[in-house]
Amino acid sequence: MAEDDSSESSEGESLPCLASLLGLSPRLGEPSRPRSPSPDAQMEDAVEMFSSKSEEMDEEVEGGEQILSALQAANYSCVFENHAVPCSITWRRKTVSSQMGGGDEWTEEPNVLVLLGLKEFLSMNADGCAERQETLQNYVTGVMEQMPGKILAMAVVGVENYFRSLQVQTKQRLRRSSVSGSQNKRGKRRKKEVDDSGLDLTRTDVEEALVDLQLSTQVQISIFESNEELGEYATMFTKAVAEAPYKRERENTGFSFYLEKGCCGGVKVDPSGKGLLKVWKRQIQQFNRVSSEMAEAIVSAYPSPQLLIQAYERCSSDQERENMLANIPVHRGEGVTATSRRIGPELSRRIYLQMTSHDPDLCLDITG
Repeated sequence: MAEDDSSESSEGESLPCLASLLGLSPRLGEPSRPRSPSPDAQMEDAVEMFSSKSEEMDEEVEGGEQILSALQAANYSCVFENHAVPCSITWRRKTVSSQMGGGDEWTEEPNVLVLLGLKEFLSMNADGCAERQETLQNYVTGVMEQMPGKILAMAVVGVENYFRSLQVQTKQRLRRSSVSGSQNKRGKRRKKEVDDSGLDLTRTDVEEALVDLQLSTQVQISIFESNEELGEYATMFTKAVAEAPYKRERENTGFSFYLEKGCCGGVKVDPSGKGLLKVWKRQIQQFNRVSSEMAEAIVSAYPSPQLLIQAYERCSSDQERENMLANIPVHRGEGVTATSRRIGPELSRRIYLQMTSHDPDLCLDITG
């Protein structure tokens, strides 16, 4: 994937800045800043849009102008190059060594997004209904053969608007036919107009073709109503490709027992001790199969761990300690839908063991 030649820049003087690939900030809308390499810096990405000629992008790629504007607004750089599959977008990123000053080295991503023209898409669906040669599945299979090892996604714009226009045309034909008052003329005129359109295609035909394609090739075609939506989709796709390695690395290096920020936010505790009750409740909720109502019932009876320990010390036997929390009532709901149950001996035993045992390898919950 060459950066560019002087021949291409001479052909399209309106795109001189697209010839060089620059380092980009992974955060959309934020400019790049000089900083030391970090996991975030590894997400620096560049986008490549391929068409037969860069200066013919607007004519050849439907929605190409909106895609280019959206990507540039998100601070991603683009370059136009020839490719085996026209109207396709692929991605490549700078390697870690190049980001640390070792020269520009690029790694190509496996993802590829192919943009289908509306007429081409409808024609392939119609050919599939008529059992002719060029079908949607044949086209996708050919693309996958030309780009082996790629994760293929496809997009098309204007399908819904096409069927809306067909509905409008049908209503207009019916209106004209009712004015003419001739049933025979109406039938002949309708048949002639359908034949002239060249496509005998329904919405159901398209939906069935998309389902068959996804089942047979695992390739999904996204449909958009406007080129602006396509541009937003290309930007989100680019961001997902850029962040994918970083997210995979974060999942591989994470600890199974650590609660991620998105899963469970921390509880703030001020110097006066406000918030400690919530911390105690959260600690009880870490047990398996403990709802918020169950934790609330225990905290209401014993507002701190120290009070619970003191209650255990007042018991005369281990059996009494294990069952000390079993009969605490748990109330759920209000009014006619209110229900009441008990903590139960199993949870009471687990909490007792957790609060008093000195064995670090003790399993509190054999089934959980």
